Amino acid sequence: MKLIILDRDGVINVDSAQFIKSPEEWKPIPGSLEAIGRLAEAGYRVVVATNQSGVGRGLFDMDTLNAINEKMIKAVAAVGGRIDAIFFCPHAADSTCECRKPKPGMFREIGERFHIDLAGVPTVGDSTRDLIAGVAVGCTPYLVRTGKGEKTAVDPELPAGTKVFPDLAAVASHLLSLKP
Repeated sequence: MKLIILDRDGVINVDSAQFIKSPEEWKPIPGSLEAIGRLAEAGYRVVVATNQSGVGRGLFDMDTLNAINEKMIKAVAAVGGRIDAIFFCPHAADSTCECRKPKPGMFREIGERFHIDLAGVPTVGDSTRDLIAGVAVGCTPYLVRTGKGEKTAVDPELPAGTKVFPDLAAVASHLLSLKP
């Protein structure tokens, strides 16, 4: 099975320092939805793994998070793609949970749910914590320069071997150009 794990804010949609708190605030990054469509068409299972501390902070509730994710799913479907699963950590940043990136709990759950060893599975993020979580379980890290990515590209904590691309569309083109 081909699997790819994507962060949401800053990778698929425009990020905000004030959080994405409503479906109206969710806006796709140009080319990201089509990139997911191309990956899905090529046989990738597309999984989103996202920290959503706005829930834990009381900025929005689970119904709102579900509505935002539903908008994303429908937008991807409208261009012929699909998202196979969305995993999220609703806990606040000061939580000691195991699911909040950079901890790898969410990634371990993805591996268990899909019955797959995550070694070599591409994971795409715009922050160091996104990539550290994936690398901890053997994923191959891909940084996009969208969202927080420009700043992250010069972070000394960036995992060694991280591949850097302008955006998710460029990551998809790269992955789809590789020999199976």
